[in-house]
Amino acid sequence: MVARWQFWVTTVVALLVALAAGYSMMLFSQNRTSQGDFARRAQFVQESVQLEGLYREMVKALADLSIRNQDKSLIDLLGSQGITVNATEGAPAAPADAKKAAK
Repeated sequence: MVARWQFWVTTVVALLVALAAGYSMMLFSQNRTSQGDFARRAQFVQESVQLEGLYREMVKALADLSIRNQDKSLIDLLGSQGITVNATEGAPAAPADAKKAAK
């Protein structure tokens, strides 16, 4: 037969083990949730990198169109997104400037 103090020690140890198991399950669940969030973010970044060239070409085409048509509203729209439209950016350099740059 088990002594009274042995019963209580065994019960307390069993409760501690049950609490540790519950805590471990909670951490496992949180870890799986965090891994899922991380995987979704990584996928988004990977897809964004693949589309960066397309986005860059779209913005360049919009900027060229706004300069060509002198469309103030389109320039303002690009400006609201942090894109500065510079009319002289695409202009070819003068031959004298090219000779100075070569020296």
